[in-house]
Amino acid sequence: MELRSGTRVVVTGASRGIGRAIAEAFAARGCALGLLARSHDEVAALASTLPGRAHEALSADVGDREALTAALDRFGPCDVLVANAGVASYGSFSSLSIEEVERMTQINWLGTVYAVRSALPGMLERGAGHIVIVSSAAAFRAFPQAAVYGATKAAQRAFSEALRHELAGTGVSVTTVYPGEIATHLHDHEKDSMPRWYKRERAASPKSVADRVVAAVESDAAAVHYPPAVRSLRVAHGLSPRLADAVLRRLRGASAAPRGARPRTGSG
Repeated sequence: MELRSGTRVVVTGASRGIGRAIAEAFAARGCALGLLARSHDEVAALASTLPGRAHEALSADVGDREALTAALDRFGPCDVLVANAGVASYGSFSSLSIEEVERMTQINWLGTVYAVRSALPGMLERGAGHIVIVSSAAAFRAFPQAAVYGATKAAQRAFSEALRHELAGTGVSVTTVYPGEIATHLHDHEKDSMPRWYKRERAASPKSVADRVVAAVESDAAAVHYPPAVRSLRVAHGLSPRLADAVLRRLRGASAAPRGARPRTGSG
């Protein structure tokens, strides 16, 4: 897709992290942004800092189908939809409340479905458009203490991969984004209780992902893997989950794949 001055782009979860960086990257290309998040004040503040004057702050919870649809209807036709909004609660499955499980499912998975369902008919009618779905490296290999989060991201992956083929010949295309550890606010509420395998100090810049997303829309790339190690994880796990687990244990410690790890032996 050719991005022109005035190309209309909606970004969900636009107030922070990857969503904010993606909005800034599209705005730098002259696009008109529909910035959607639960906090109207945050996206309104972002809109005031972006170059251009056609940006709109849209407040809605993506897990609320009616509210999300109404917000996107207010913005009007969009050329690019970036379904980015997501939440995470890490912890063993048995320790998560059912409300946490439902919330991740509602925001990460159903929020994606609601957004695409709202934007796609207009794109098909016009015979042009691009959908970006921000999944995760967890879509390829979910880690312990992130079973539900990984499941929602795997659902996004399956949906977007099939949808890209389904839309062939319509003028509408799909790119799936698979970020690894990125420096965002996603885990601020649980940063003191993150699993041992999580390496916050390795987190990459959201801007690096955002620049690649814009380039992927322009080139109609099927996927963005960032950092590059995410692609290696996809390949390794696809070839041999056992091999991938062994590599992850070496890189992240035994907590990343405890089954198959050599048991520790005491001395004396």
